[in-house]
Amino acid sequence: MLSVAPISSAEHLAFVRAQHSVSFLQTPAWAHVKTEWRSESLGWYDGERLVGAGLVLHRPVPRLERYTLAYLAEGPVIDWTDALDQWLRPLATYLKANGAFAVRLGPPVRTGTWTAAQVKEGIADPAIRRLTDLPSVEAPGSRVTKQLEAAGWLPQNPVDGFGTGHPQYNFELPLGGSEDDVLRGMNQLWRRNIKKAAKAGVEVTVGDDLKAFHELYVHTAERDHFTPRPLRYFETMFAALRAEDPDRIRLYLAHHEGELVAAAIMVRVGAQAWYSYGASATEKREVRGSNACQWAMIRDAIAAGCDVYSLRGITPTLDADDPHVGLIQFKVGTGGQAVRYVGEWDLPLRPLIYRAFDVYLRRRRK
Repeated sequence: MLSVAPISSAEHLAFVRAQHSVSFLQTPAWAHVKTEWRSESLGWYDGERLVGAGLVLHRPVPRLERYTLAYLAEGPVIDWTDALDQWLRPLATYLKANGAFAVRLGPPVRTGTWTAAQVKEGIADPAIRRLTDLPSVEAPGSRVTKQLEAAGWLPQNPVDGFGTGHPQYNFELPLGGSEDDVLRGMNQLWRRNIKKAAKAGVEVTVGDDLKAFHELYVHTAERDHFTPRPLRYFETMFAALRAEDPDRIRLYLAHHEGELVAAAIMVRVGAQAWYSYGASATEKREVRGSNACQWAMIRDAIAAGCDVYSLRGITPTLDADDPHVGLIQFKVGTGGQAVRYVGEWDLPLRPLIYRAFDVYLRRRRK
């Protein structure tokens, strides 16, 4: 049987570096970003050999601070092709003994993929309302789902793909070939917009002006009706991730005639890169600064040897009348694929406290 025990940040980081890729949410540095949560690094041991690792963020229960929700976002980093009970049972035992009332995790395992062509056809077909109405390529996630259900884990995946945690549906661009190969896979509009930005004189640089980024990001939030994070969050994020690896995170700034027209943040761990945050000006949208930023990040991901560039979350809607469909239409132009993951799952360890916490969250959302 495998055993679970705390490991140091240095041991955790060494394990991460030995993997092909790991979600940046499972790096030890992420603990320094989520400062409002208590954190710890855990390791799975086969005898004395470290064979798995995970970053656990502990969220306390209001007025019952001794109990926590133990959260492993997009993790842990274990062998998900193996029999899961031998991995997850010792995790639950350790966390319950240390005050957790429940465990929440998000297996980095796919349950289905849809090509860009399928998505475009689905949007054009009035009979198709969601990605799941389309046939998908079989993925190993169905086996993981069955094992979680059999072990008493509860799915936390809302219908629209977005919940309190991280999105179940993502859009990803495979990067197996050259820049020319990736460009050829994009649709005509994306290729035209990249050329238009270059012809208009848009210049994309990698910089450190987080204040300028944040001002544009707040403007974007007001225009697109979402709640922006404070500048301090991004300052903390950059400091923590760069301390772990100088190339872990980059800020891309697109200027046109001296004006900042778009900006974006890319994170990279091993062979995967993520488009993490973006911002764009309402004026000068015709110079296509956002496309220029995306192309600069994709090119740098290719140069770094990445095989996946993730444009992160989408909703599964393909209804042309749904306002969310614009998000997937923008991302599908890259020629990548829509991906559904297993999603997030809870294992109640102390059922009464778990139910009380669920009631508390429901009231907060009203």
